[in-house]
Amino acid sequence: MLSRLVDNWKIAAPIGIVGLGVFAFLAFGVFGVHTLFVDDVVDEDGPAFASGAVSQDVLDEIDEVMENEDIPADVTASEADPMPGDIVTQFTGSFFSLAHPQEGTAVVLNDGTAQRFLRFEDDFAGDNGPDLDVYLTRVEGGTEVGGNGDYIDLGDLKGNIGAQNYEIPEDVDLEEFDTVVIWCVRFGVSFGAAELTPT
Repeated sequence: MLSRLVDNWKIAAPIGIVGLGVFAFLAFGVFGVHTLFVDDVVDEDGPAFASGAVSQDVLDEIDEVMENEDIPADVTASEADPMPGDIVTQFTGSFFSLAHPQEGTAVVLNDGTAQRFLRFEDDFAGDNGPDLDVYLTRVEGGTEVGGNGDYIDLGDLKGNIGAQNYEIPEDVDLEEFDTVVIWCVRFGVSFGAAELTPT
């Protein structure tokens, strides 16, 4: 009897170990479940426009450094001659949750040229996940992105928390592609979305 139990254990143990290995590979390697428990925090400054235009938050940071370092200056950076172009907010939207919690603000910034950036402000936060991308879509509500031609992929989500910038191709009509979507490519679901409205 004891020898039969030992023989069964010799067979069952390797099968169990292989099964556990397959489960771990699927959970972590394929489905990326661990990303739900790890935050990617980013804190990008305002976008860098080709014209040299600088956002007010960057000017404020320069002023703060000058004051803290006691750098003598006749004028602060924000009072200096303006840089080429003025950065304006063209569109704004608030994130709402879909498949996962999402919050924060998305804005579209422009410097008077054809260059535009989508910026998630520093109040942006949501669940992390595997293979998340930032899409602009024309599908209302952001629950899906539709087929080819119904969305513009702006690239991988840089972080699930914090300020970040994404350049928008010049030929994209934001009156048409007016919804930002945090899209999980691996599972085909929208984590959250923000509907952009002109300011």
